[in-house]
Amino acid sequence: MLHCIRAGVAVAFLALCGQQPVALAAEALTTNQPADSLSFVDLATMKSVATLAIGGKPAGIALSPDRTKAYVTAPDSKELVEVDAVLRVVTRRLALGGGPLGIAAHPSLPEVYVADWFSHRVIVVDARSLTVTGTIEVGQSPSGLAVTPDGRLLLSADRDSDSISIIDIATRTRVASMPAGQRPFGVTIDAKGERAYIANVKSNNVSVIDIAARRLIGTIPTGRRPYAVALARGRGFSTDQYGGGITVFDLGTLLPIKTVRLCDHPEGIEADASGGDVYVACWGDNVLIRLDADTLKVTGKAEVGDGPRAFGKFLR
Repeated sequence: MLHCIRAGVAVAFLALCGQQPVALAAEALTTNQPADSLSFVDLATMKSVATLAIGGKPAGIALSPDRTKAYVTAPDSKELVEVDAVLRVVTRRLALGGGPLGIAAHPSLPEVYVADWFSHRVIVVDARSLTVTGTIEVGQSPSGLAVTPDGRLLLSADRDSDSISIIDIATRTRVASMPAGQRPFGVTIDAKGERAYIANVKSNNVSVIDIAARRLIGTIPTGRRPYAVALARGRGFSTDQYGGGITVFDLGTLLPIKTVRLCDHPEGIEADASGGDVYVACWGDNVLIRLDADTLKVTGKAEVGDGPRAFGKFLR
């Protein structure tokens, strides 16, 4: 299941060719797996403004703390690809072996974490030198990764173990493993670092975990094959691949509110920094959709490359 997806809008500045620094528009970067590419979408106009060849069937994506670099997993070529998100060029490639899939970046340190699907471990990469500095054993077939906002803990959705690993980043050790639903895939942590929301592909639900207490506090039914979760406006949004839409649920009651039909195979999903909009990558329709988090109405649609995944954090 190596074929498989975002947060915070930031303004980037750069001086190019002696010019004054230019403010760049907020963007989405979607990994297009069959197309072997990365699409850059201007979120103000909802237009694709550039396409970058990546190779290796790109799937997962994470952004550096300052949002100037993107880190992309390439499962077929078994690589981590570094992209200058401002210049829109590939800058470095790192051979990893195994099956790199999910990826997360530390919120303040120059460190990136890559889930190795085949070797059942998380690979730690120094983002400055782009070298492997360690590995952490987790459960079977790790998929989605997420770091708590304080940078202390890393969570891994271990798909074939039906569990979640909790990793202490400072010591690089797995300090806990707890059950999730069947075939957990995407994992999202709330802004306070208190709860994790795990999309369970086979059991068609989202598990809600109290991270500090390390206990399950709720399970929310979704549509078929939930892939990933976004949080905004007191609501959760689960992409239901086989349901062709989003399950919206209340973060307080943990009850479903509505199912919104969107597109063919929605996968990657992320809310912007304001929480006003949620962006969804649609694998089957080759589009990125903007959904108003309050009205649940589609307010924009951008054509991207073939098979967008956007598995991870893809907004800058």
